[in-house]
Amino acid sequence: MLGLMDWKIELVAIPVTDIDRAKDFYTSIGFNADHDHSPSPDIRFVQLTPPGSGCSICIGRGITQAAPGSVEGMQMVVPSAQQAYDQLVAAGVEASPVQDLGWGLFTFFADPDGNRWAVQELPKYN
Repeated sequence: MLGLMDWKIELVAIPVTDIDRAKDFYTSIGFNADHDHSPSPDIRFVQLTPPGSGCSICIGRGITQAAPGSVEGMQMVVPSAQQAYDQLVAAGVEASPVQDLGWGLFTFFADPDGNRWAVQELPKYN
């Protein structure tokens, strides 16, 4: 039997209506703009990565057929949900106050198209 290989999630498509508006939004909250390329008039690929993440998002034209705003449940993990909330609000993002859901502290926000994100601070177990 062959050994199992690693399978890594490294890129997730987020459907948006206005590529530049979405790129501005994500960079305003700290995502790094890694790549912005149009190999043809039908394709524009923009890759953005949250600080410290091994997984990026991509937005653009010709990337996904999903409806803009249809993504729910994207989740990032941070050392401090309160600091993430403060950073989001400082960037002008409407985020929910930090909530303790029992399996961590969370703040929630949406991008300009309504794609919904959760930001979790993992619980500290002794």
